[in-house]
Amino acid sequence: MEQDWILGLIGGLLIGLGGAVYLLGNGRIMGASGIVGGLVDGTGHSSWKERIVFIAGLVVLPALLLPFLSGSQTHLTQNPALLIPAGLLVGIGTRLANGCTSGHGVCGISRLSLRGIIATLIYVLAGVITMIVFRQALGWI
Repeated sequence: MEQDWILGLIGGLLIGLGGAVYLLGNGRIMGASGIVGGLVDGTGHSSWKERIVFIAGLVVLPALLLPFLSGSQTHLTQNPALLIPAGLLVGIGTRLANGCTSGHGVCGISRLSLRGIIATLIYVLAGVITMIVFRQALGWI
């Protein structure tokens, strides 16, 4: 197997483990957009400490692992004209869908949630269409 596939497998296993620990630890679904959204709109004021620790883990752990994984390539564009609208659209989409891929995709599918399965299928389809349009038709990516 190529190293990228192995790293992806390890990352997926860690996300699944994190979702299981989060669910078993406090009885809530690990959805990153819901965790961040609860801090932004104030609905998560009762659990703000655990939300901050979760977000800090999302930022700090990859920064700590960066020296060990410097050979990995993400092929991320450096064009802010693409990154900023893409980030905003992802944020709007997660609010409209009441969740993100960690909530619906990882935790929803593993619980056989019909809502999670349908949301994940829509996410994947939207990603495929976006890549076809922006890469093949427009040549931007």
